[in-house]
Amino acid sequence: MTGLDFLLAVVDGRLPEAPIRGLINGRVSAAEKGRVELLARPTEDHLNPFGQVQGGWYGVVLDTVLGFAIVSCLGEGFSAPTLEFKVNITRGIPLGMQVRATGIISHVGRRTGVSTAEIRGVEDGKLYATGSTTCINLTP
Repeated sequence: MTGLDFLLAVVDGRLPEAPIRGLINGRVSAAEKGRVELLARPTEDHLNPFGQVQGGWYGVVLDTVLGFAIVSCLGEGFSAPTLEFKVNITRGIPLGMQVRATGIISHVGRRTGVSTAEIRGVEDGKLYATGSTTCINLTP
């Protein structure tokens, strides 16, 4: 199965979400070659001691769509572990707000893939965070 076939099977429920998606209260909602979306909603379980959504929550959401955007372009036997990623939080997400994270590829080559992503509120359209990644392409 190709990377895109895998993602489409997750989107339509033929394959289960990874357990970490339950921890972030999210699910992969759309996938096409070079683009992946995830819907998520932070809960009280995701708050830091100051009552704000913990930065690590943003990181997991962004890392998911960043990596999957690259995976969507890979063939059978795909593997693309994260080499590095960056998160820029532009504003705090209000507790309970549904957000859409979108990852888009910038480059997929023989050895590496690069992608960018953003998190926006579904209802308000505001930008809450951006991210970028480089993954190593280990696909045979």
